This record gives sequence, C-alpha cells and structure tokens, in this order.
Amino acid sequence: MAKAKNIFFCKECGFESSKWLGQCPGCKQWNTFVEEPVHKKSVSGGTLRGERAEPARLSQVSTTDKTRIHIGIGEFDRVLGGGIVEGSLVLVGGDPGIGKSTLLLQMCKHLVEQEKTVLYISGEESLRQIKMRAERLGEFKGELLLLSETNLDTVEQSIRSVQPKVVIIDSIQTMYKEEIGSAPGSVGQVRETTNTLLGIAKGLGISIFIVGHVTKEGMVAGPRVLEHMVDTVLYFEGDGNMTYRVLRAVKNRFGSTNEIGVFEMKDTGLREVTNPSEYMLEGMPEDESGSVVTCAIEGTRPIMVEAQALICQTNFNLPRRTAAGADYNRVNLLMAVIEKRLGMRMMDCDAYVNVAGGMRITEPALDLAIVAVILSSYRNRALPEKMLVFGEVGLTGEVRAVNQAEQRVAEAEKMGFRACILPKVNMKVISVSKIKLIGISNIKELLEYI
Repeated sequence: MAKAKNIFFCKECGFESSKWLGQCPGCKQWNTFVEEPVHKKSVSGGTLRGERAEPARLSQVSTTDKTRIHIGIGEFDRVLGGGIVEGSLVLVGGDPGIGKSTLLLQMCKHLVEQEKTVLYISGEESLRQIKMRAERLGEFKGELLLLSETNLDTVEQSIRSVQPKVVIIDSIQTMYKEEIGSAPGSVGQVRETTNTLLGIAKGLGISIFIVGHVTKEGMVAGPRVLEHMVDTVLYFEGDGNMTYRVLRAVKNRFGSTNEIGVFEMKDTGLREVTNPSEYMLEGMPEDESGSVVTCAIEGTRPIMVEAQALICQTNFNLPRRTAAGADYNRVNLLMAVIEKRLGMRMMDCDAYVNVAGGMRITEPALDLAIVAVILSSYRNRALPEKMLVFGEVGLTGEVRAVNQAEQRVAEAEKMGFRACILPKVNMKVISVSKIKLIGISNIKELLEYI
C-alpha cells in the first residue's frame, strides 16, 4: 500500500511546500506552516453551473438569474447589499456566544415565512438543542428542515435531494471529508470542505451560509484562503457584556464592504436597532468635562457616538495611556500635537480615552473630538451642551476636511443638536443648516469653547 504523502500548508494564504519553512514565501508570515496528509484523487475539469468551457462575450452574459432573496431583517439585508444573492457562499464569523447561530436561525424564521425552503445543518448541536433555541425566537410559521451531521458526503446528498433555496452550515470547522485523513477543522479539511460547498452553491444556485469560528486575534480559524474562496465575509462583533451587536461586511462581491447592521440582544433573540445614534447616546452625562459627541460614518450611515477622556497627573515615571474604541497610536500622536502646538504639558499625565458603547472608530474624523475631550478633561471644563465635534487633525495642529460632512450635520440636526464644530474647509459644501456651524482651521481655536 502506498504511503500517504504529507505536505505543509500555510494557514494564512494556503501556500504549499514539501518541507516545513519558518517564513511563508507567499505571505511572508512566520510560523504559519502546518503538516497535512494529502491523498491523490482524479480531478476532472469543468466549470461552475455546468457551462461549456468556451470563452463568452461580456455582452452576451445574462445577469437576470442573479435575483436577490429579501430576508425581511432590514439590517441584515443592508449589510448583504439588498438581500441574499442566489448561488452565493457567505462566511459568518464571530466570537463564541456572540449570537451567530441566533442571527442565522432568525434569518431562517423569516425565510420560511416567505415559503422558502431552508435547510439548517448543524455539526455542533442535536436536533433537540436546535429546537430549544428556535422556541426562544417565537413560533415558526413555516417548516424549517433540520439536519445534524458532520460527514460532508452525507450533507451533499441531503442538499441535492432537498434542493433548498438557502442552506446554513454550523460550523465549517466540524465538517469533514472521509478522503482527507486529517481531523475536522484542519487546514486540509476546511479547504476541501469549502471547495465542495462552493461547487454546490454555484452549480445548483443555492445560497449557502457557513459559520466560522475565530481565533484569539479575531480572525476566522483555518486557512486564510477560506476568506478568498467565499463571496461574502461577515463578522458579528460586540462585547459579551454589552447588549448591542454589530454585523460588519469585510468582503462582499455583491455590495458595499462599508455597511454595518446594528442589533440588540434580547431574551427572545436579536432586535434591529434602526436608530443607532439614539441608542449610542443613551445615558450620556450632561455638563461633565471629558465628554463630547462626534459623528462617524459607517458605510452610508452616520452614527453619533460619545467620546470620553480622563486626564490626570501620573504617579509613575512613565505615564499610562489607554485607548478603548480608538487607535492607541493615534491618541499618543494627538497628545504630542497638543503638547507641542498648545504648550500644555502632557508628558506627565495619565490618559484614558474611550468611545462609549463599545464602538470602534478608525476614521480620522474622530481626531478633533479626541483633542476636544482631552482638553476638556485637562482643564476640567465641559463643552457647551448639544454640541457636535468632528474633523481630522494634522501634525501642525491644522484641522483638515473630512468626507460626508453634510450627512454628519444632518444627523446632528435630526438628534436635536444646537451647534457643530467642524473643519472650516467643510463649511463650503454645507448649503443650509438649522444648527449653528463653527468652522475652525487650527486646534488653538478650540480653546475658546473649552
């Protein structure tokens, strides 16, 4: 009997090597190679959907069959780009217990109410356990098909016999193919399983959602090639101690990758948050130093959040700096700008900066708000009530323009704000506003309002 051949795979990019390497030649990452047995098998050429392997003119290709299935959950439909594209393969990742299975089960509930055939396949729970979770979500007005199985050959037979519109695989790390000698969840198993599901989705026009576990770094476990193979990658984010959840698209071949959906975890499942700004500002203190409201843009949606800061004298030789929800290095940079351009001594101060609500804001429009809350806490003076602050800050202290300023101001008007501090350059693009607009070109002008 021929001995099984072992090959080393890179977990990040899928690069193959006959021997172990410290650094991957493909993605240049260190210590990412794992050993997997490889079994040779005959592979026949073919194309997706069984079409002939001949070149086709772009003008002759029809897209009418790429219809979308509307889930009925507005926030979910928004993130997907308007609904589920038939024949798409969607990867949903997130921390354990964050609500991935609950979200997909709620999606199944809405789809079966539209008389869509849905097959829910679980490799982690029994049928009884799935039933218990489904009862928490309320009554199902349609028939949901359940299957508890980890053998991919059996799963494939069930999908081909049932011919459902949507399939959920929970999770990809539990599925295995008998031809692959490695354990479920290994690089070889995950790659081959995903490749098989991709062929089923494209060949039969079935939309498949696969749940992926994440590593301690927050990335989907398994080979990085998994994210390249699927059509859409969604991450379900949130703090386990908070009730809100954010569904974010990091890859989407059929829509924008900047859209997010906001949900609130209840005992009966996930509830849509249609007005995230109001939700994020609940419980905000009034007339307190070190607190200011700013507006971030997530996709096409403006979301108002509260930025907080606490500045105090340090008792150590090296001051402590902490940033939650904002970039740590960016906070240090802005504190250096304040010390240099405003002459305020920050080198002997501890600084704690936080974006309330658990949101993580990475866009530069947060800069001016961070500078404002640091100055407010340092001088122990509160900013005027109902004032919005946004803008990018450069190293010379200048306040630079940000995109979509008009949408940010419109959101402030809707929330009842009375004034807005923004870059002076952005004043040109805002035609009419019901609130007072204060354009500044340098952070020195902030001191007039603090």
